[in-house]
Amino acid sequence: MKKHILAAALAAGTFAAVPNASAATPTQQAGASKAILLQGFHWQSASATNPNWYNRLRGNATDLAALGITHVWFPPSSDSAAPEGYLPRRLDVLDSSYGTSGDLYEAVRALKEQGIQSIADIVVNHRVGTKGWADFTNPTWSTYTVVNGDECNCGMGSGDTGTGFSAGRDLDHTNVGETQNGIKHWLNYTIKPVGFTGLRFDYVRGFGAGYAGQYANAFAPDFCVGEVWPDFDLNNLNANRQMIMDWINGTGNACGAFDFTTKGILNDALANGNYWRLKATDGKPQGAIGWWPAMSVTFVDNHDTGPAASCGSGQNLWAAPCGSVMQGYAYILTHPGIPTVFYPHVYDWGLKAQIGALINARKAAGVTSTSPVAIQQATQGLYAAIVTGGTRQLAMKIGPNSWSPGTGWTLQTSGTNYAVWIK
Repeated sequence: MKKHILAAALAAGTFAAVPNASAATPTQQAGASKAILLQGFHWQSASATNPNWYNRLRGNATDLAALGITHVWFPPSSDSAAPEGYLPRRLDVLDSSYGTSGDLYEAVRALKEQGIQSIADIVVNHRVGTKGWADFTNPTWSTYTVVNGDECNCGMGSGDTGTGFSAGRDLDHTNVGETQNGIKHWLNYTIKPVGFTGLRFDYVRGFGAGYAGQYANAFAPDFCVGEVWPDFDLNNLNANRQMIMDWINGTGNACGAFDFTTKGILNDALANGNYWRLKATDGKPQGAIGWWPAMSVTFVDNHDTGPAASCGSGQNLWAAPCGSVMQGYAYILTHPGIPTVFYPHVYDWGLKAQIGALINARKAAGVTSTSPVAIQQATQGLYAAIVTGGTRQLAMKIGPNSWSPGTGWTLQTSGTNYAVWIK
């Protein structure tokens, strides 16, 4: 079967991911997932104005369940040289800028009591020393875990298996005894006891995909997603999609990936009206969801790409137009893939009711991560599609141009330049 899939892809002039039935695919990526992920923080969540972020998540547990959230992605939980958590220092110490280890346990427990699972942010591409460049403690690792050629000039390990990261010591993932076994031990004996059931791998271009697969399989997550941020070229979207597919296959299909291709297309459509880009030549959605929706995790903005508590704050590396984010949600919350909702959009931007209405429409229609899409319009100023859920059909449109699915449909929710119906 795999040979036939690959042959069809070659005949079409494109390369697509080839499912591997023998891989330990996480439950949510196996297909027909009803999961809705919340990124439970933003770039400034660890600032002085947010003295205990974990307590904030704990306090919102009931509210998030009512909103329809099934999984919450936590910020990196280990001690870090940077307040955001992305320069991990003492992996086994779970006191961080977001709160104490006790606060972390309580937040995860509160969410679990509401039926919400928690996703740990896993930063294992690099690490920093406790006081210097590479004096690793908690756990103690030698400089044989640092790649040869690292900026510290202290690496005694093998070459890097991915792209270098100058802010920390790149880890040698070929090192079985210290690096591989150390990460697996950390995942199973420090991270898992907190109550985490899923993993989000940070900066996966920095190390070989096979190692992420090993670590995921050792943890056996319910949900797994990698941050594969490809070089983005609007004129070669298949290359963007292929990098994502290659990484997923490289993990042995043990982990899905964020759909950065859909993110980039939505940015262009919302900013420039190029909604036609959302339809591929094969008639399917143009992002990663058009090739492998079960493994694709969609989003409008995250802690890196977008603003934080207000438009213009945060990192803003690749943001969607602030005034158009609801169009983005109208797309990802009605389409296949596993959609992600961004915490500040819910609690700081005043969009909770609108996002909740879209989630309710998705649930009412029975739309899942693998629901089929029939694109009705994809032109300048308009995108419209009909998505077949488990029990009903859902119709949606985004863009300033008008469109209606016709008679027999009931409008579920609408806003500036978007509308959703159910039949």
